[in-house]
Amino acid sequence: MGYLLIIIAAILVNNIVFSQFLGICPFLGVSKKLDTAYGMSAAVIFVLTLATIVTYLINLLLIKWELEFLQTIVFILVIAALVQLVEIILKKISPALYSALGIFLPLITTNCAVLGVAINVATKNFNAYGLDYNLLTGTIFAFATAVGYGLSLVLFTGVREQLKLADIPEGMQGTPIAILTAGLLAMAFMGFSGVV
Repeated sequence: MGYLLIIIAAILVNNIVFSQFLGICPFLGVSKKLDTAYGMSAAVIFVLTLATIVTYLINLLLIKWELEFLQTIVFILVIAALVQLVEIILKKISPALYSALGIFLPLITTNCAVLGVAINVATKNFNAYGLDYNLLTGTIFAFATAVGYGLSLVLFTGVREQLKLADIPEGMQGTPIAILTAGLLAMAFMGFSGVV
């Protein structure tokens, strides 16, 4: 039951975008077309989950050698290396998606959602449901958080595509209506706060 609570909380209640406001730059930048939103969601799920696993294990070494003060720098380097790996894989497997994501794929490197989740798992700031802090719990949390990021990105993209058909005043077109829409979606996700 505890794992289910972590999954629901990470996806809906404590959504990384709408509750914690992490990862906003790629969220706003990639949310114009549904195809790129799906691709970015998959890339974030892969990078965030893998980065959490690798940084958790590296953090154990840092603690053993009493080098915890290097945690942030090491985590950033690991995340950058993983994003490069994703870039290479996407370039080989799906060149169309690679070119569609464009500049936003390297932005995963600086996506504070990935670093934030890795630090939360390493410092055990994510589990309030009585489960042991271990690699499995951290990985489940990271994967669910990444799925929540993907859900918010796809929902937001769908709304933005519908807004193209709406008659929006000239001063509100583009970024202003996107930010207003993101705020309304964040308020909608606040409705889940009593679930867990």
